[in-house]
Amino acid sequence: MASRTEMDEDSDNNKGSMWVLDQKLDQPMDEEAGRLRNMYREKKFSALLLLRLAFQSLGVVYGDLGTSPLYVFYNTFPSGEVKDPEDVVGALSLIIYSLTLIPLLKYVFVVCRANDNGQGGTFALYSLLCRHAKIKTIPNQHRTDEQLTTYSRSTFHEHSFAAKTKRWLEKYAFRKNALLILVLVGTCMVIGDGILTPAISVLSSVGGIKVVQPGMNNGVVVLVAVIILIGLFSMQHYGTDRVGWLFAPIVLLWFLVIGGIGIFNIWKYDSSVLKAFSPLHIFYYFKRRGKEGWVSLGGIMLSITGTEALFADLAHFPVSAIQIAFTMVVFPCLLLAYSGQAAYIMDNKTHVHDAFYLSIPESIYWPVFLIATAAAIVASQATISATFSIIKQALALGCFPRVKVVHTSKKFLGQIYVPDINWILMILCIAVTAGFKNQSQIGNAYG
Repeated sequence: MASRTEMDEDSDNNKGSMWVLDQKLDQPMDEEAGRLRNMYREKKFSALLLLRLAFQSLGVVYGDLGTSPLYVFYNTFPSGEVKDPEDVVGALSLIIYSLTLIPLLKYVFVVCRANDNGQGGTFALYSLLCRHAKIKTIPNQHRTDEQLTTYSRSTFHEHSFAAKTKRWLEKYAFRKNALLILVLVGTCMVIGDGILTPAISVLSSVGGIKVVQPGMNNGVVVLVAVIILIGLFSMQHYGTDRVGWLFAPIVLLWFLVIGGIGIFNIWKYDSSVLKAFSPLHIFYYFKRRGKEGWVSLGGIMLSITGTEALFADLAHFPVSAIQIAFTMVVFPCLLLAYSGQAAYIMDNKTHVHDAFYLSIPESIYWPVFLIATAAAIVASQATISATFSIIKQALALGCFPRVKVVHTSKKFLGQIYVPDINWILMILCIAVTAGFKNQSQIGNAYG
């Protein structure tokens, strides 16, 4: 009897150990699934490869964020004139902390870690929620999928916040439907970003011609912008890898140039703008401007355009590469660029509309103009690539009609091209560019 009791206890102990192991590991259905179960997880990269990918990510992920200095102050002060110099400091402070809190802290260091096996974007977050809670309303997944993928089996403590949230979401069908609607709306807004960003970026850069040729017809600027957009979308079939290598040097040069010009302008015009790093000036800005201050947030928000695209582009590059590129190049150069423009505006209060181009030293104006135009073309790449990734995720969840998806890389599964979506985006971008005709109206629609 004693030996039998001991055997039962051993059996219970073994069962408990296996249960714990089962909670930690997925059990693939066969040997092939076992080999593929980690294919979506972020791989370990050598330092050299990581730097190479970080360099490539500049050309694909950060073009949108990088070209925002072309039009942020233009849309923040639409009247074209600044009455109080302190308003410039307040606006700069808002830009600084918008960039710090949202792209840097929220997205680069927090949200990017909440990816769905390397996939980013709104649908990726929804997919993660569906794995932990029974909230999926679209029946496109079979129970056996749990055994074929890295499907999460983690459990929560009954009284934990996660468990309570899970029960709250699962309790009523309308909550599940409301969550899906929010996901779809968020996704549509990102795709809308993919339409507006190319239009406003290219128009803003090409508009630099009118700074030195004031008599030029605006129709010529629009025509040049449309030709550039057609060329951009025609290149997409080459894939992210080739486009990244082509665009990355342009974007890196762009960031270095705007950072250098920013330092020059701070030194030449007004170094007192650096006091904008104190968040108190945000409070003073709203107190002084009142309703106008809140309305100007539409322009301020343009400084963080492309942030959601940054998250959606995770499928194209590893998280570490995106973090390195942002913290070492993008963030410091943007802060210098905005600070330099603010310093110029403090000394030239009526030059808000063309502050970026007018703040460029005359000796390097045309080289910077060419770099700005090239960077604006690249800026569109971030939202275009993000749109491709989002459409692919929507297809997987059964939320989008079936379209052709072309994988453009043998090494990275997330690098894709969707021909139908590409041409639809091109047509809509051209329509927006030809319809609005100037960056101010597009900026208002964006904000």
